[in-house]
Amino acid sequence: MIYSIADLHFDNTGDKSMDIFGENWQNHEEKIIENWKKLVKDDDLVLIPGDISWALKAQGAYADLKKIEDLPGKKVMSKGNHDYWWQSLNKINQFGFKTIELLQNNSFIYNDVGIVGTRGWSPIDRILEDNHDKKIYRRELNRLKLSLESLAYKPSKIIAMIHYPPFNSDLTPNEFVDMMKEYGVDICLYGHLHAEGHRYAVEGKIEDIEFHLVSSDYIDFKPKKIL
Repeated sequence: MIYSIADLHFDNTGDKSMDIFGENWQNHEEKIIENWKKLVKDDDLVLIPGDISWALKAQGAYADLKKIEDLPGKKVMSKGNHDYWWQSLNKINQFGFKTIELLQNNSFIYNDVGIVGTRGWSPIDRILEDNHDKKIYRRELNRLKLSLESLAYKPSKIIAMIHYPPFNSDLTPNEFVDMMKEYGVDICLYGHLHAEGHRYAVEGKIEDIEFHLVSSDYIDFKPKKIL
């Protein structure tokens, strides 16, 4: 089985409460862990499209990542806008985790399913006047391309993980979707939207790609079965 859940927002310090997004966020770490253990088996895969830990540096994220490492299944993670600890893959890889893989300009194959992705960025139609944001947007688009092109062969299915919704302000598909379509992506998983932001959710089949919003509060803090 392949499951997905984004926006874990784990915080081993207890300093970053997510309760501002609603009462359902109370004890959200415990909810996620409990639901995960009920659903996921050791030979399953869990895809985590960003906002994993509130830590600012790799060492500070160790305790949060160790919680995930100890949960059932293999995990593939991509970066979110709050994953400040994700600065150096070498530092994170030095932890020697056995069940966690990090997605950055690369890809993974699981039972003939290709896993690709990147963080993404805010809708380009909102940031046309901001050169800095435009550069980030273009860089993220290129990282998705690098990830897609890193696949050693064309697997039976391709799943793209992206933290930001790959849509314009009017909820039409943006250039990230165009690229996914060009490279034959079958499924796209994204997060980032919380509470009132759920009204911007876009799901279902668009441009021959199946979209899933997997923000943890949107899926009731329960990993969603994708395949």
